[in-house]
Amino acid sequence: MRMGFRENIYKTPDELRRMIEPGLITEAALAAARPLIRAGVSTLEIDAAAEKAIVDRGGEPNFKLVPGYRHTVCASVNDEVVHGIPGGRVLQPGDIVSIDAGAQYQEWNGDSAITVVVPDPSRPELVAERETLSRITEGSLWAGIARLARAKHLNEVGDAIQGYIELEGQKVGHRYGILTDYIGHGIGRSMHEAPPVFNYRVKQKGPEVKPGLVVAIEPMVVMNKIDTYVGDDDWTVITEDGGASSHWEHSVAAHKDGIWVLTATDGGAAGLAPFGVVPTPIA
Repeated sequence: MRMGFRENIYKTPDELRRMIEPGLITEAALAAARPLIRAGVSTLEIDAAAEKAIVDRGGEPNFKLVPGYRHTVCASVNDEVVHGIPGGRVLQPGDIVSIDAGAQYQEWNGDSAITVVVPDPSRPELVAERETLSRITEGSLWAGIARLARAKHLNEVGDAIQGYIELEGQKVGHRYGILTDYIGHGIGRSMHEAPPVFNYRVKQKGPEVKPGLVVAIEPMVVMNKIDTYVGDDDWTVITEDGGASSHWEHSVAAHKDGIWVLTATDGGAAGLAPFGVVPTPIA
């Protein structure tokens, strides 16, 4: 059965242009956070750097607009998949760390996430294992974005993401898990909007991919089983088996001339190049 979606999930050309700056501010927040993802730095210090980057550009952290959440980023370490709360935790060598950030600017939003592995010369195998997990997760994100460029319906994005993870897993002889309880989403005046964006294959076609569709694509991949639980803080999502996880995300717009990654200065050109896709700026 074909699912119906309201036309208002599609932004006007003017609204798409308004989403460029919040996307770039979000990118700036992650750029400020990235060099601090190293041993000896607390997740609260990373949070402060990201907040300063957002405020300095005239934005506000949109995570703080979520009821009950008081920080600029989510900082998830090792077996924490998403929604980790920044605090006094000091990063250690070998940690795999995902930082998820978002900015609101003039009532429009951006949302993006990166994963970084802290170097540990004493455990090269662990670092290599976690860097491979992160590389495959990021690659699956770009595979999904590349599919969006030529997709007819949104479910094709999840097919591309899952297909990439399965293929790359076969190459390294490992079967990774793709979280199904947490997925991507539309984005615009609110950080989380319709439609849902699945990171795996689903039967429903979802909405048509046409000019004005803006989505946050965010695969969350774990080393082993996908079972999770929410920690005592009522926010942090943790793998039940203690396995490491990775999370990558970009906000992406489809427009009349193609696609553009709003949370990347180059519109996603570097990440999309291996897939033969060239992003087009929003006019």
